[in-house]
Amino acid sequence: MEALHSRLTSLGLTPTTPVHLNLTPTELVEHALRRQEGTLTDTGALMADTGTFTGRSPKDRFIVQDALTQDAVWWGDINIPFPQDKFEQLQAKMMAYLQNKELFVREAYAGANPAYQLKLRVVNELAWHNLFCYNMFLRPAEGADTSWAADFTILCAPGFEADPAVDGTRQKNFAILNFSQKTLLIGGTGYAGEMKKGIFGVLNFLLPHQHHTLPMHCSANVGQDGDTAIFFGLSGTGKTTLSADPARGLIGDDEHGWTPNEGIFNFEGGCYAKVIDLSREKEPQIWDAIRPGAIVENTRFVPGTTTVDYANKSVTENTRTAYPINFIDNAVEPSVGAAPKNIFFLTADAFGVLPPISKLDKSHAMYHFMSGYTAKVAGTEMGITEPQTTFSACFGAVFLPLHPTKYAEMLGRKMEENEVNVWLVNTGWTGGSYGTGSRMKLAYTRAMITAALNGELNDVAFTEHPIFGVQVPATVPGVPTDILNPRTTWADQEAYDRTAADLAEKFVINFRKYADFANEDILAGAPKIAVTAEV
Repeated sequence: MEALHSRLTSLGLTPTTPVHLNLTPTELVEHALRRQEGTLTDTGALMADTGTFTGRSPKDRFIVQDALTQDAVWWGDINIPFPQDKFEQLQAKMMAYLQNKELFVREAYAGANPAYQLKLRVVNELAWHNLFCYNMFLRPAEGADTSWAADFTILCAPGFEADPAVDGTRQKNFAILNFSQKTLLIGGTGYAGEMKKGIFGVLNFLLPHQHHTLPMHCSANVGQDGDTAIFFGLSGTGKTTLSADPARGLIGDDEHGWTPNEGIFNFEGGCYAKVIDLSREKEPQIWDAIRPGAIVENTRFVPGTTTVDYANKSVTENTRTAYPINFIDNAVEPSVGAAPKNIFFLTADAFGVLPPISKLDKSHAMYHFMSGYTAKVAGTEMGITEPQTTFSACFGAVFLPLHPTKYAEMLGRKMEENEVNVWLVNTGWTGGSYGTGSRMKLAYTRAMITAALNGELNDVAFTEHPIFGVQVPATVPGVPTDILNPRTTWADQEAYDRTAADLAEKFVINFRKYADFANEDILAGAPKIAVTAEV
C-alpha cells in the first residue's frame, strides 16, 4: 500500500479514501455492483450506462499547445489547441476533486510489441471504467513488477465537470492530451471509449517520430502460412465482419502499428465492438465473448429479465461491448504479425460507381488512404434522403495529431519496402446508386477477398478504370464476371458516366485541403477529371 501511495503522490494525489490497485475482473465487478454502477446480465457480463455521452465528443478533445506540439500538430477543428496554464489549473481542480474519492488504479501497456510499448497508469473514479481498461489495454504478466514510471497517465473522473467560462473548455466535459506532461485528463463524461481513443491519439503522435512506425486505424488477421492482412474502413463498410474469418487468426480489431522491420502489432488487449442488433447467427464470436468479465454499454433488458435486448436502441445506436481479446477463440497471442501481404480499403459506395474490387498502385493507395471514402445512405442519419459522401483521412481523421500526408507518405514507403498488394473493395451498391441498384452480395465480397488473400488474382488480366485509374480484374474465382466492371452493371451506362464523374469531382474537391502538403506521388493518384468548382 505504501508503494501505491507513492505512485499516486507522484501524480499529486494524496487520497484519504480507499485506493484499489490492479484488481481482478471479478473484484472490479463486485465493486461496481456494490457501488450501483451496473447490473449483471444473464450471461454474467456487466451492463453499465455511460450517462449523457454515449459516444466520444470530438469537439471537446484538446491538445496542450506548447514547445513540443506547436510545430508538430495539425491544428484545427480536429486538434484543438489548449493553453498550458489552463491545463494546469484544470488538473489541480481535478486532483482536489479526486482526493476524497474511492479510486481504482490500473497499470497496463499499449502495444503488443515490447520494443514499442507505452507503460500506462490509469486512475479511475469508477470501478467499471477500470474493468474497461483491464479489458482494452494489454495486461502485464501475473507477478510482473509494475512500479514503473509511467510513459503516460490517464486521469478519468466522469463526476468532475469543468467550468467553461473559467477553465477554457467548450462544455463541462473534456478530454485533454498533454504530451509534455504525458497526461490525459478526462472529465464530465462517462463514455469509456475516450480513454481507449485518447491513447490511440498518443500513439499516432509518438510512433511516427520516435520509432518510424505507422499507426493504423484498422483490423488485422493472419493466415495459417503467416500471411498478414489488414482492413481499413469507416463505420458500415464491413470491417469487423470481413476481418472475422474462422480460417484466419485475429491479431486485432481496431488499432495497429507497422514497424520498420518487425511487422505489425496490436495496440490493444481487447475488442470494443458494436452490438446493435447483435445475434449469434450474424456475429457468433462477439456473441460468445459477452460473458463474465465482459462489459455491455448502454443496452437494455428484455422486460422482466436480465437478458439483453440487442435490438433496443432507446439509449443509443452506439451500444457496445468490451472484452479481452482472448475471449475470441482464434485470437493470436501475442497480438503481432509479419508485415502485411494484403491491405484492403473497404468502402460502401452508395453511388454504385467504384468496382467491387480493384488493385491500387502506390500513388492510388496513398491518395485513397488520405481520402478515406465511404457513403452514407438514406435513413442512417436525420436529414439524409440520398447518398452522401463521407471522407475521413486515413480512415480515422479524428485520431490524427499529425497532418494526414505524414501517414500517407509512411504508407507509400512501406509499400516500396515490402511486397504488399493494396485493394479497394466496394461493399456498397452495384447496378446503380442506392434506390436503383442493389447491395453487393456479402458472399461475392468474401470470395473476392479470399481470392486476393490466396494469390488467385496475381496472374489475371486487369483493365484501368477510365476515371479513377484503379486496376480492375477481368475474372475472380467464385464471382460472376459481369459484376466486376461497374459500368456494365448499369442499365443506363451514360448515367453511370455522369455519376462517376460527379463522385470523382467530390474526391478532388475534398482533397483540396491537403493538396498544398501532398507530394507529386500522392497527387498522381487523383481521379482523371478536370474540376473547376470552388470548395
